[in-house]
Amino acid sequence: MRAHDSATPQSRIAVPQPGTHGAPAGTAPTHTAPTVAAPTPGPPTPGEASVASGSSRRGTACAALGVAAFSLTFPSTAWGLESFGPWSLVSLRALLGAVVAGALLLALRVPVPARAHWAGLAVVTAGVVLGFPALTTLALRSTGTSHAAVVVGLLPLTTAAFAALRTGSRPSRRFWVAAVAGACVLLGFTLAQGGGVLSPGDGYLFLALLVCAAAYVEGGRLARLMPGWQVMGWALLLSVPLALPGAVLALSLEPTSLGPRGLTGLVWVALGSTFFGGYVWYRGIAEIGPARAGQLQLAQPLLTLVWAVTLLGEHLSPAAPVAAAAVLVCIAVTQRG
Repeated sequence: MRAHDSATPQSRIAVPQPGTHGAPAGTAPTHTAPTVAAPTPGPPTPGEASVASGSSRRGTACAALGVAAFSLTFPSTAWGLESFGPWSLVSLRALLGAVVAGALLLALRVPVPARAHWAGLAVVTAGVVLGFPALTTLALRSTGTSHAAVVVGLLPLTTAAFAALRTGSRPSRRFWVAAVAGACVLLGFTLAQGGGVLSPGDGYLFLALLVCAAAYVEGGRLARLMPGWQVMGWALLLSVPLALPGAVLALSLEPTSLGPRGLTGLVWVALGSTFFGGYVWYRGIAEIGPARAGQLQLAQPLLTLVWAVTLLGEHLSPAAPVAAAAVLVCIAVTQRG
């Protein structure tokens, strides 16, 4: 067999010659295995640093796009409530998203996730597919969009706390200080927008905060194992056994009054916020981590207020530019923390 036909890589072996290195002439050479020094880790190469930087920018862009999609959720929900009852809207948005997700998963022949992933997918389903939509929809019946924005103002802190418990991450002190400061700014701003009065819907809002943060962290973990759209796709399909009978029952009990704004709101919360927003959001979390991605949501309440003015005709306080500047500073600090 020729040397180059062998699957074993060829290498040169230095054989001591008789009479060298102090070996007496005529004695058999002694072959000793060469000593190979263990490689020591060094600083990342320029190529590795460039890849990491590109991954960070891509993750930040995806998370920011998710925030933009989520910022339309409350105004779209308000539109949807013009045509549907709260339980009908929640059930129909899950079913519509499941139909699109199921068709896409089937067309691309995506394999069924491993059994170990279904518990995490159930958390995502309970949090962002059913829990958060149901709780915020119920809250929006008695609170305005600006007041409901307090939920997403506090969501980054809750997400970071869940991430620390679930993944063992430990953000820096500067990170926490900036996050708390940003959340306080938004809390004060949104409460001022709501007149400083706690409504009956506040209980729904804070419960929504908890279930959504848990789902964000678990979905971000799963997005490291499968594409973000598959995380949302399987989570939506997992909701069908509850959403289908729920929709049938709710539509039979709640009045409906179909209109263009109501249908537009339903389509957006199902496909824009839940499916597309969830896809880019979980992809961003997989790239930059749930705590860092969560801080981008500090800008979400202000975006929601912009949509509330342009789409719902709500009045915007003159304090909005000041709050926006403070939030942007906090975001910049948390991204470096």
